[in-house]
Amino acid sequence: MRIGLIAGNGTFPFLVLDAARRLGHDVTIVAVQEEASPDLNAAAAREPRADIVWLSLGQLSKCIETLRAAGATHAVMAGQVKHVKIFSSILPDRLLLSALLRLRSKNTDALISAVADVMREHGVELLDSTAFLTPLLARSGRIASRLLTGPEESDLAFGYTMADAIAGLDIGQTVVVKDAAVVAVEAMEGTDAVIARAGRLAGPGTRVVKVAKPTQDMRFDVPVVGVPTVQAMRDAGATVLSVDAGKTLVFDLQELIRAADAAGIAVVGRGRPTTA
Repeated sequence: MRIGLIAGNGTFPFLVLDAARRLGHDVTIVAVQEEASPDLNAAAAREPRADIVWLSLGQLSKCIETLRAAGATHAVMAGQVKHVKIFSSILPDRLLLSALLRLRSKNTDALISAVADVMREHGVELLDSTAFLTPLLARSGRIASRLLTGPEESDLAFGYTMADAIAGLDIGQTVVVKDAAVVAVEAMEGTDAVIARAGRLAGPGTRVVKVAKPTQDMRFDVPVVGVPTVQAMRDAGATVLSVDAGKTLVFDLQELIRAADAAGIAVVGRGRPTTA
């Protein structure tokens, strides 16, 4: 079976490519030229080779044509496309423009859901972005070595209420709290930037709560953390990272644990009941 890989930035596309190959899939990569790493060319050239085409963010028609011509009727979106680029640098083709005109709002869910609908109408179904990476989903309970303190547990309980509300409005997936106060809320700037901002505002001792949306569409915008997240927390003096178990991808788990342990940062996975 041939799988399409729509690649944004970060290590996510490389992991999906390797996993799909191990499972015996042929892969056609559509790399977003404003976001994806040039190193994808070398990764695609390794055996078994993957076809790779570089397209601009707004070329939805060409993306679908590329996948269909390759015989890929299913695709995975992997890697971030910075939300601000939706407004600052996208030049939509006619097909993408037709999807945009359907929208009542331009939040992430509405925008990518519209793109997914158009792709399905043209014969390409988006799979869950975690379809090949389920072993990387966060586990429930303690992930790094350090136990939570009582005040940290209290701040997390407070933070979950705030983060779930913000995520439910599709504003962002991360809040940073301290002493039962919201210090910073993620919008379009991304997790590392909001952690740094919280450190500037409140100093050391902040807690980072990253959640999935209450009705998280696993095809896109799945929460992701990795070593850079812990490094950003260390630099900002944050002491705790909480992620949603089963809904958050954790890249380079052992390295993340080592980095967290070295910085004295507690990392936990929140168990949540599954939604129907």
